[in-house]
Amino acid sequence: MPSHTEENYLKTIYKLAEAEPGQDVSTNRIAAALTTRAASVTDMLRRLAEKELLRYEKYRGVQLTTEGRRLALLTVRKHRLWEVFLVQQLGFNWDEVHEVAEELEHVQSPLLMQRLDAFLNFPTFDPHGDPIPAEDGAVRRPVHRLLADLAVGEQGILAAVKDTSAPFLQYLDKVGLALGVQLKVLDKVAFDNSLELRINRECTVLISAEVGRNLFIT
Repeated sequence: MPSHTEENYLKTIYKLAEAEPGQDVSTNRIAAALTTRAASVTDMLRRLAEKELLRYEKYRGVQLTTEGRRLALLTVRKHRLWEVFLVQQLGFNWDEVHEVAEELEHVQSPLLMQRLDAFLNFPTFDPHGDPIPAEDGAVRRPVHRLLADLAVGEQGILAAVKDTSAPFLQYLDKVGLALGVQLKVLDKVAFDNSLELRINRECTVLISAEVGRNLFIT
């Protein structure tokens, strides 16, 4: 059974690999994601390689093995199920759940997670729109477009957010952008590519291009 720290590393490597499919994950990227020193990362990677949870080659980066990927997906699954529980059942806002779920994701009881999944009616996405891996490790991958890539006149449903930091989510709350709202691009400002949006055919909001690059539309 991996330690909490080992689970965190496996989960982080999985998420970094998902962000850039087909690319090995570098030590520096892992260190940045975990806000730790590269030397500490190297030590942990060697330990995980000895346990055959990943393949590590100095200066080339890492790849998860089949078992390493299974454990990473299990941790991701638990984290995202707990986020759903915190929002739906305990009234947490979507910007408040990450740190709490970071602690709860290390619970080792398979039965508890099965019961939690059933209690929540088997959700497929977390409160940020990220897919929840199934118990067998299968991951549903919806087809998304970045809001920033939509042309004037195009529209869609806000399905997920790329930046899940609390300040960004709080900003979205402030301007009325929540998952499930319908968005239509009314205009793009030539100067900086900021977007004027209509939300649910009711109100309009102006957002920056950077915000648009962090929102996924379906």
